[in-house]
Amino acid sequence: MAKKSDKSQRAKTAQHPIDIGIDADSRAAIAQGLSRLLADTYTLYLTTHNFHWNVTGPMFNTLHDMFMQQYTELWNAVDPIAERIRALGHVAPGSYAEFARLSAVPDAPTEPPKALEMVRMLVQGHETVARTARSLFPLVDQAHDEPTADLLTQRLAVHEQTAWMLRSLLEA
Repeated sequence: MAKKSDKSQRAKTAQHPIDIGIDADSRAAIAQGLSRLLADTYTLYLTTHNFHWNVTGPMFNTLHDMFMQQYTELWNAVDPIAERIRALGHVAPGSYAEFARLSAVPDAPTEPPKALEMVRMLVQGHETVARTARSLFPLVDQAHDEPTADLLTQRLAVHEQTAWMLRSLLEA
């Protein structure tokens, strides 16, 4: 089935060739990397929303509100990533199966952890997404893909700041 969609994607591109100054191989490689970033972002969104629903303990109000702000930001991030993949001429992944295959962020545990363990897991998740975003820069720089570089820079700033804020909650 993947071969058929690859063929139909090439056929559509052949009918309306893309000439944005980035060669087809570079666009494909960048789109593949952005697909991993999208999967990481969506997986972290789901985990953060899960923790928002299931947090308990003396820090409930603080974490419940913080997690809501964080999952809202993550939700708003998925569209620009997916739309950049589309602008490069590729199909954005959008199924749980694809996200599970592409994501370096582990799925949320089925049993909600304690509040501070949630915080630790989210720190690790944000750091993972930051590493995924950062890993794309050499390819993006080589292709002179400034819009993707800008998107990556914005995502890095958010994930690094969020990880720092969450780590601050773990200080004894």
